[in-house]
Amino acid sequence: MQRYFVTPARLSEREVTLEGDDARHLATVMRAKAGEAFIACDGEGRECVAEVAAIEPGRVVGRIVERRASESEMAWRVTVAQSLPKGDKFETVIQKGTEAGAAAFLPFLSRRTVVQYDERKEAKRLERWRKIAKEAAEQAHRGKLPEVGGVMTWKALLASFPDYDQVWLCYEEEGRRGEGLRPALLRFRQSLGADAQPRVLLVVGPEGGFAPQEAEQAQAAGAACVGLGRRILRTETAALVALAAIGYESGEMGG
Repeated sequence: MQRYFVTPARLSEREVTLEGDDARHLATVMRAKAGEAFIACDGEGRECVAEVAAIEPGRVVGRIVERRASESEMAWRVTVAQSLPKGDKFETVIQKGTEAGAAAFLPFLSRRTVVQYDERKEAKRLERWRKIAKEAAEQAHRGKLPEVGGVMTWKALLASFPDYDQVWLCYEEEGRRGEGLRPALLRFRQSLGADAQPRVLLVVGPEGGFAPQEAEQAQAAGAACVGLGRRILRTETAALVALAAIGYESGEMGG
């Protein structure tokens, strides 16, 4: 069944309404007919199965036949803080990171950020990023819609570290020394209660990596520096490798 995220205002006790692109997709692309079922999610972990009751220009009304809680979210709430990369690489991080289970994305500027950031374009770019997250969440059958924040400064990101139960900074120098993510994950998991749902921040550097001073600043702010192996990963690959490792250790793969 097709899955769509809707705002609470479009989800009543008995009906759900799709509008705009979602309505056009269901009616035109999927060629839905009256009585066909689809799934609507409120973006907070609750979803319903609905049957098409009416198709109008730019609008589809569904009759709710079942309500249920989503079971597709990771036990650990992982936020990916990504130093803004060149081109459309951050779009790849959002799309694939959403599929891998990330709960939120925070782009930031660091010392070696290459891209020329333009504040005047931020609103339009943020809208596109959030659309990519929404489409990826629907495709992956997520129950919650990942949050995508505006571009932050390095100083602001450091100041946010106390908001998380654990902060890991992906640092290639740790990988060369053999100080990897795996033992850090094991120690953290062993420190948690049985039903814990910790907030984790995963910090990934730009194309040129983090400067040594930034690693020191992150550690002083409460982060642990970890490596992702002995190979150097592209910036858009690092977060996905770390997310997969976190998903495995948190029980996402079973066990």
